Amino acid sequence: MIPRATYRLQFHGDFTFADGEALVPYLARLGISHLYASPVTTARPGSRHGYDVIDPTRVNPELGGEDGLRSLADALHGHGMGLIVDIVPNHMAASPDNAWWMDVLQHGRDSRHARTFDIDWDNGDPELAGKVFLPILDRPRAEALAAGQHTARYGDAELPLDGGACLPAWWRTAGDRINWRRFFDINELVCLRIEEDDVFERVHELILRLVDEGIVDGLRVDHVDGLTDPAGYCRKLRRRIGPERYLVVEKILLRDESLADDWGCHGTTGYDFMDAVSALQHDATGERPLAGLWHTISGRPRDFDAEETAARREVIARGFGASLEACAASFRGLSAGNELGLPALRRVLVELLAHFPVYRTYGTNSDRRFVTQAAEAAKRTCPPGDRWAIDWLVAHIDEEPAATRLRQLSAPVAAKAVEDTAFYRYGRLLSRNDVGFDAHRFSLPAEAFHARMLRRRATFPHALLATATHDHKRGEDVRARLAVLSAVPVEWAARQRDWLDRLLPLRRESLPDAGDIAMLLQTIVGAWPLDGDRTGFAERIAAWQEKALREAKLRSDWSEPDERYEAAARALCEELLADGEVPGLLRDIETFVQSIAAAGAVNGLAQTLVKLTAPGVPDFYQGCELWDFSLVDPDNRRPVDFERRRRSLESADLVAALARWRDGTAKQALIARTLALRRIAPELFSEGDYRPVVIQGPGAGDLLAFERRHDRDAILVVVPRLPTSFMSDRTAPCLDAAQLEQLALSLPHDGPWHDGPWHDVLRGGTARDLRPAALLEALPVALLSTRAV
Repeated sequence: MIPRATYRLQFHGDFTFADGEALVPYLARLGISHLYASPVTTARPGSRHGYDVIDPTRVNPELGGEDGLRSLADALHGHGMGLIVDIVPNHMAASPDNAWWMDVLQHGRDSRHARTFDIDWDNGDPELAGKVFLPILDRPRAEALAAGQHTARYGDAELPLDGGACLPAWWRTAGDRINWRRFFDINELVCLRIEEDDVFERVHELILRLVDEGIVDGLRVDHVDGLTDPAGYCRKLRRRIGPERYLVVEKILLRDESLADDWGCHGTTGYDFMDAVSALQHDATGERPLAGLWHTISGRPRDFDAEETAARREVIARGFGASLEACAASFRGLSAGNELGLPALRRVLVELLAHFPVYRTYGTNSDRRFVTQAAEAAKRTCPPGDRWAIDWLVAHIDEEPAATRLRQLSAPVAAKAVEDTAFYRYGRLLSRNDVGFDAHRFSLPAEAFHARMLRRRATFPHALLATATHDHKRGEDVRARLAVLSAVPVEWAARQRDWLDRLLPLRRESLPDAGDIAMLLQTIVGAWPLDGDRTGFAERIAAWQEKALREAKLRSDWSEPDERYEAAARALCEELLADGEVPGLLRDIETFVQSIAAAGAVNGLAQTLVKLTAPGVPDFYQGCELWDFSLVDPDNRRPVDFERRRRSLESADLVAALARWRDGTAKQALIARTLALRRIAPELFSEGDYRPVVIQGPGAGDLLAFERRHDRDAILVVVPRLPTSFMSDRTAPCLDAAQLEQLALSLPHDGPWHDGPWHDVLRGGTARDLRPAALLEALPVALLSTRAV
């Protein structure tokens, strides 16, 4: 049941199971083995993503219902393919459309779902005793009552402001008073007590039946770190679905963190690989000058650590006050002899959370190093008189129930502070700011990448390998192009300073800030369309800019948009992209983009080939088989032109496609050719070992090479790590053989295939000359195999 390759589709009312079914023949020809579906249970009406579930016991009728899902599964199985479904055990929609939630709001503790949701019925707030805090009012509750308002409209229901099972309140007070656990700080998503057996059974009733009936072949677990006991949950789920079903978890790994090997899953959904292959393509020599450039332009910190720590403190104060209070009270109640008061516990918890190096811990011995790191950093920043309190907290950090509260607080704090705040404040190089990325690490040399792949092969050889997802901040080929800037920091610095100077006349009363303009310029450079068609480009960039400003929470915010600042930023963006106010500037930007676009395309092909051949299961996000220059959602969830992709697959010749590289068909042809090899040699990829290949000669560190072996089968992969080192012509995605001439591969000769020729999977024919200059002459990446395709 291990997939050969997965393909993620986002289902919603405008793209249903029937639409997915129509794509099955195309996906089969591309070489995909499993369709990987967004959540299929019933979500809020009109949901575009499916994570706001209102009824986990029914397949979403907007998507085609259970009949439509069965028809899709039949079509997949008829092509020898399978279906993997994304499930959401952490939360449901806190919505009037959710009958379970409404039952709790109407009946309180007497509701049959009172323990379905993670509600703290006795949180110490006398006004909330036995009630659910419901942040839906548009003004303070006292003002509403004083104005004669006695009910609050909630969907079709009228809820009393006084005397009911819930307490309607001003939405702005949610972070400080809410008495139920939210998904991150989102008031519209309420977390579940999935650790309770009866809740587990009700929430999983449908999906387990679909698995038992063979409709669903594998599961992807959303946000596993939000659960009380992720390990216990995964083990229980494994027991219920059996030993053979494919199971992966969405889990972000930071600071060389590893997923525990006793959860019963095949690994993660691939953010860790996405981070590693991105870091591989960044030149370490660019880190210092780019950080200095960012600091000079923006006045923001050079290092990500400072930005992250500040963001963590802010999000705790702004959005997690109630959770922090509950966590402190839980530690306060651990023992009668505890002399720490709530104020001290709040202070030291904030210090610990501000420096926590990973999303959360699990109470295992391997966690202790992360707790120790956080504690040591907290002692450096806290008042000296609080250091003893940190020692006490660390000594009791794994005691329940306080431990669970802290773990379920640290994960959303990390997500909001890093992904949704600091990544929008730190502009050293935006290609290193993405979901699951460790922004503290700018670059990864080949040796370190090999070490990661060897560890992956030894621990989770069947985990997903992602380079794009429905949650990414910028598309995989945006990141690949921006990575090129790390190799030309001096040129980039000169260009950026020049453009900023020329944009001065477009700033209104010195707005927007120079740092925000610098991020805008990076985004334009990274996402600039290769085909020259800028239809809708300005609108997409403006939408990204608005979201970026609000997520950064520096000059604007979702809860309090600064209309004046946003208007100034949007006006500058529109005028820049219209090329009306600064003659020649947009043309200069395009010229610069064209000077790095070919190297970016080589990076894009290299990361795709590595994904297709490294230990694990390659995952493709919808439409990304061609160039992916998308931005953060909703931009990365735009409709995909599948008809274009069907047509281009019919003539998937890689060498010919490289000549017209701007249309992205070279990437699609690379995928199709490599997946064809995976089809005929599945054990080589699912069970084969991973062997780094030593490269000798000047510039050896700018290439990456490795072998995979199984029985008598083998492949050899060679890709540029930093392509600009080998490109004499910056306008075409080709490497200069002369600059590769002195490089050689040091191949081991302990396999029978080394006496005979290798088959060139990508170019066709055979290859006897294994020097990089020969292998990378016609194409910038190479894949050799002992099997002919």
